Amino acid sequence: MILRSYLISFTTPYMMTKHIFKYTFLCLFFLSNAQKENSSSFIDVNMYSGNIARHNDNITHLIQGHPNGFIIGWNKRVSGEKIWHSQYNYPEFGASFVAQNFNNSMLGSSYGVYGHYNFYFLKRRLMLRFAQGISYATNPYDKLKNPKNIAFGSDLLSGTYLMLNYVRPQIFGPIGVQAGATLLHLSNANIKAPNTSINSVTFNVGLTAALDSNKETKEIETFNEDINKKIRFGLIFRTGVNQSDVVGTPQFPFYIFSAFAEKRINPKSLVMIGGEYFNSKFLKEYIYYQSVAYPENNIAHDLDYKRIGVYIGHELLFGRFSVQTQLGYYVYSPFDFEGRVYNRIGVKYYLSSKWFVSATLKSHTAKAEALEFSLGIRL
Repeated sequence: MILRSYLISFTTPYMMTKHIFKYTFLCLFFLSNAQKENSSSFIDVNMYSGNIARHNDNITHLIQGHPNGFIIGWNKRVSGEKIWHSQYNYPEFGASFVAQNFNNSMLGSSYGVYGHYNFYFLKRRLMLRFAQGISYATNPYDKLKNPKNIAFGSDLLSGTYLMLNYVRPQIFGPIGVQAGATLLHLSNANIKAPNTSINSVTFNVGLTAALDSNKETKEIETFNEDINKKIRFGLIFRTGVNQSDVVGTPQFPFYIFSAFAEKRINPKSLVMIGGEYFNSKFLKEYIYYQSVAYPENNIAHDLDYKRIGVYIGHELLFGRFSVQTQLGYYVYSPFDFEGRVYNRIGVKYYLSSKWFVSATLKSHTAKAEALEFSLGIRL
């Protein structure tokens, strides 16, 4: 019982941060050899604190206290053997663990694991990290025990964080410092209602510790890269499950069929235009609910729930991986659900020159509709 009480008190984000910072600094300082700047791998530990952004008026009651916690990251610089390594100024890939205490009994805490990339600017003094992963919420919505937490309808959430830091590596032997701002986003992509999500805007300060000696980065020429800039066409099938905002309604599958044309414009980017057909079963149920619950709105129970959209998009390429962003508009949508404009962001992996898979979040501005898993082909 005593051990259990000790563990509970030790595992709060604040207490863990104090211990992790202390022991990380001491152990790595004495166990690491003094390294030259620009080590090929390092770990970092950051403490952060800030505020919850009010992106939705419905979460006003959840904005209490100041969220704080810590981020532990392992980072390794790319080898330089691929063309895109030099094009992006030799970024780093890595993994991180994020703990967040919302200092709010309705929200509880969250713990997540992430994969990330670090990109550098201003002679590698400014670092931008993009991270995506999965997080566990300790106190999600429960209609009896926690009905006010409309931010998290499930305990497993999709997590994203952006970190912008000024970095000074290895100023005390292997130890360096960094500081900046971090934006953390948690949402279950409307897989289960309610899901207004939480965005934490924070400031962070941290330590870095080099793990190996400076290794030469292999550099290759990029000007001879052969890029196919012809217009290419393709097809995409997207699917998943989601739910309307009405708590307690069932989860339904959705099916999206897309056709697109794309053009590579430079080694880093391609642009696209496309059209798509949406068959979202949750919307059929939601229309029927609206027709029964709000007869004064004169919504027919059999109103067509299917939609057709057109979109433009961009891909930022990293070898076989890419980050894609799209902005779309429904040209056919008999039922107005969250407006006519939608957006999409996600990651894509090219299995070959023709086949690819992707995971994307489809939203209407800040309101998530679905987490989509896709299979596509270039014709």
